[in-house]
Amino acid sequence: MDFILKGYAVNDATWFYLSLLLIMAVFFRFNRLWSLRNLDIVLLLAVSPGLLSQEAPQSLGNIWLFVCTGLFLIRLMLDAWFRRRPLLEQNLNASGLAFLCVAAFAFQIANIVTETPREDTIEAVRAAQELVARQDSSHAQTPENTTPTEPATSPTSRLLATPTVLVHNYRVAAWILAGTSHLAVVLGLVFLGKRHLGELNLGIAMATMYLLLPCTAYQVEQVSHVMPAALVIWSLTFYHRPMVAGCFMGLACGTVAFPVFLLPVWMAFYGRNGAIRFGLALAGVMAVLLGSFALTSSNFQSFLQQTIGLVDWSLFQFKSGYGVGFWSNIDQVYRLPVVTAFGVLVIVLAIFPRKKNIEHLMAASAAVVVATQFWYPQHGGVYVLWYLPLLLTVVFRPKLAHLVPPESAPLLRLAKNTDTAAPTDRPVTLSSRQQLR
Repeated sequence: MDFILKGYAVNDATWFYLSLLLIMAVFFRFNRLWSLRNLDIVLLLAVSPGLLSQEAPQSLGNIWLFVCTGLFLIRLMLDAWFRRRPLLEQNLNASGLAFLCVAAFAFQIANIVTETPREDTIEAVRAAQELVARQDSSHAQTPENTTPTEPATSPTSRLLATPTVLVHNYRVAAWILAGTSHLAVVLGLVFLGKRHLGELNLGIAMATMYLLLPCTAYQVEQVSHVMPAALVIWSLTFYHRPMVAGCFMGLACGTVAFPVFLLPVWMAFYGRNGAIRFGLALAGVMAVLLGSFALTSSNFQSFLQQTIGLVDWSLFQFKSGYGVGFWSNIDQVYRLPVVTAFGVLVIVLAIFPRKKNIEHLMAASAAVVVATQFWYPQHGGVYVLWYLPLLLTVVFRPKLAHLVPPESAPLLRLAKNTDTAAPTDRPVTLSSRQQLR
């Protein structure tokens, strides 16, 4: 922020202590020390030291993150057992909380602008520009020139060969993309609080907590972490309209891999008729993505490479020494039972309970994304922003047992009588003060 205050600088450790004090002052319940809200706040703040320890010996930071991730998973699995949801308001009135939310967002935007965008984000912007221009962006090399831990052509080498003016434009686009992604998360949380949680103040509280947490500031420029989380939040916001939710989830699945593992839980949540609508919208978005690749590809080989690139094939590699992070120095054989346990967890969450409401959908979705951190080969445990918005909805939600999936009529019957499902598409929203807690 040298363009505002000359000499201004806040390092990661200082940001952690400042945000810790601010979060404690606004959200911590000093009159109820042993409340569930205080436990959640402590767990959310405990992740940051693990992210800071990534510069330390590799095992220390990863073990810290894995322990915190395990505690999050236990908390989410036990969420259905917490029957009472007492009203725990913030230690700040609505106007002050809204001002703090806007101020925190401004600081995050300033942090984005002052940071150098990640090379993979700039590379994604450059590849998108080449696709629009119908240029071949594969830049493939022969297999003998590559290694398992290094891409065929590194983003650094491509940027060095790019004119300076274009690099500057790519960086500006990367800044805009990062800021827009965070804005989408904030607006999604606010809209979710207003529409489904019953109070706008709860939505602003979730957005403020998201912006104040140190892990957000540490990974503020990483679009690949934020954008899919924003799309999943908007899917949850429009849960009562399966086709709209399916469109957002399809876009999320087109960015990274983890939203794919949410599909069994969401399909089970909707039931047969709702799942058909959700799946049709999901398939429609994927068809549009493939069609855009066909229109922007210079040849069939380019189209094939872009289509295959939709899948992160590194997830299915079990070679020792592959990737970066916890699993890079461990025999990949030990990763197999973790992947198996993850698959069993997804199946269990999809089956039980048989009749789900939005409380189960929030907790189960967050649990699935949290559980991916244990077996993900690239920096396992580091992708906190993948599940942070979902986790905040579980932390702040009141009792929402009345929000059940819409009773969608079969498509053939709906075509004959368009008024069949209309009354059930609207969620019953109660003020959090009116709900039984």
